[in-house]
Amino acid sequence: MQRSLSSIRLDDYHDSVTMMFEVCWEVARKMGGIYTVVRSKTAATTELYGNRYIIICPYNDKDQMTEFEFLEPKPDWLKQTLSTLNTKYGVETKFGKWLVTGYPYVIFLNLESSRNRLSEIKNELNPYLPDDPEANDAIIFGGQIAWLFAELTKEIANNAARFIVQFHEWMCGAGLVLMKKWNIKCATVFTTHATTLGRHLSAAKIDFYHTITNVDVDKEAGERGIYARHWIERAAAHATDCFTTVSEITAFEAKHLLGRQADVLLPNGLQVDKFEALHEFQNLHARYKAVINEFVRGHFYGHYDFNLENTLYFFTSGRYEVFNKGMDLYLDALAKLNALLKQQGSTVTVIAFIITNAGKKVNSFNVESLKGQSILRELHKEVDAIVQKMSSKIFEETIQGELISPSDLMTQEDVVRLKGRIASLKQRQSLPPVTTHNLIDDGNDEILNVIRKNQLFNRKEDRVKVIYHPEFLNSLNPLLPLEYNDFVRGCHLGVFPSYYEPWGYTPAECTVMGVPSVTSNLTGFANFMSRRIDEPEKHGLYIVDRQYKSYDDAVTQTANIMWRFSQLTRRQRIELRNKTEKLSSLLDWNTLNSYYENAHQFAIDKAYSTSPTTVTHHNNKGSTNHNTIPSSTTKQHLKVQL
Repeated sequence: MQRSLSSIRLDDYHDSVTMMFEVCWEVARKMGGIYTVVRSKTAATTELYGNRYIIICPYNDKDQMTEFEFLEPKPDWLKQTLSTLNTKYGVETKFGKWLVTGYPYVIFLNLESSRNRLSEIKNELNPYLPDDPEANDAIIFGGQIAWLFAELTKEIANNAARFIVQFHEWMCGAGLVLMKKWNIKCATVFTTHATTLGRHLSAAKIDFYHTITNVDVDKEAGERGIYARHWIERAAAHATDCFTTVSEITAFEAKHLLGRQADVLLPNGLQVDKFEALHEFQNLHARYKAVINEFVRGHFYGHYDFNLENTLYFFTSGRYEVFNKGMDLYLDALAKLNALLKQQGSTVTVIAFIITNAGKKVNSFNVESLKGQSILRELHKEVDAIVQKMSSKIFEETIQGELISPSDLMTQEDVVRLKGRIASLKQRQSLPPVTTHNLIDDGNDEILNVIRKNQLFNRKEDRVKVIYHPEFLNSLNPLLPLEYNDFVRGCHLGVFPSYYEPWGYTPAECTVMGVPSVTSNLTGFANFMSRRIDEPEKHGLYIVDRQYKSYDDAVTQTANIMWRFSQLTRRQRIELRNKTEKLSSLLDWNTLNSYYENAHQFAIDKAYSTSPTTVTHHNNKGSTNHNTIPSSTTKQHLKVQL
């Protein structure tokens, strides 16, 4: 009997099946938007491919023990392939399952086991590439990937199986280029989530989108020390059977910087939790807002007081790219909002968070921040102990048929101890800290410098208070013990007026959690949503114009949006959250995974046949069209105009 692969289980066999491999750098590193893409769509992908879906990524001992279950490779053909990879090429591998929805198989490749073969792989790829430590790691990984598929296709060469291999970003692109060079038979998809050169050019604060057609890509990549990365990315884009990007704006960028038009667009989705009743996600907002309230009490109380019932929580978050992510614009707009609120005599307080990862700049938690939370915890213990004693007294008197006098509930000792706590609070004479952590060389921190420029120092008279948290959140945080998603649910408004944002997961995550957000028209997310809904602002999606307006105009527009939001009543905010949450179906992988299916079919048709490719795509309002397009032509429906 001819051996074949399985459409249901890896150890069952039948004829003519498709194996799906996804090559991703970030999976074992728990970082970035691509990690979110792959993790959030595992349920939809495994539903489509079953156990024929395998993820491949570099081994990373730091994070993998908590998210993965290591297993013996199976079936025999895969076990034999990984064994050959080790004996023939010296590549160390691990095999297991990812402990997420869908429970997909994962092959881990240890880069260090092939470090001594870097020169050999680089000579095969392009011996003239300049030395670059990051690119070197990607080149090693690329060699390992090519060796893996060379052996895998040999191992099951007599079977009717077809292979789809999807590569995410330039870090995985070297493997694709080598596979094409060695004529390894696979249908390949290359997805660029953001071009390497585009990210660097935007960060340089040039008028990127209006000058992109005049960019000398090789010269710019060389001057910025990223030529090797750019070369790998461009070579992969041209070598792949199906070239994809995450949005129209990224397709426009890739066309000019990588020299290839996207074949299919792959908008990013999320795994959406459906609530049986609308009030359920509103209850989650209240629960996590209470945790943020506790943090705010510890951070500010004792310095001065304000009414938490009349306080709004705004936030921005993301990679530490201050200009690209619009963090500078957010802070400049907050200064204008502060002036507006004071000018109008508003009693609203806005707590504005900046959540990012400043990396090696972060030294330790700010002592003043820790002290505030410690004082609050001790006060809670003191009050809880007194309340427990009061409860016992009331019970004892009542059971004896007596009504205790309120003056007898607290002892003189209780009063003295509470007065001591009040006195310790009043000793906090300085301004509340702007940062939750100590930063090394904080004089050169971009975010702090924008805060200083705007004098957002958390003064008592300021209606806008700023809290800069330079590490990503987690539930073990001693200051703000919340996972990021729970923190988002507890906030009122996310503000992400990015200049360079190929997709924009932060506002998308807000949307599926029913949190209104601000984004910009230079994000893939905003363009995707605005083509599918009329009047986005009425649904809690505010879009700032950063394409045609000046920076100052965009600052004013953002400040006005935040001002209007701050004037909403509690009932109006609840209604807006309901409308926002209803948009989540547009971002559900159960809907968006069809775009990936189209890309995979496109690649299969090109790699395994010469017949035209049928591409299913969606128009602006979500209805479906079917176009039969020869795989060698540029698809008119994907042309991008900016």
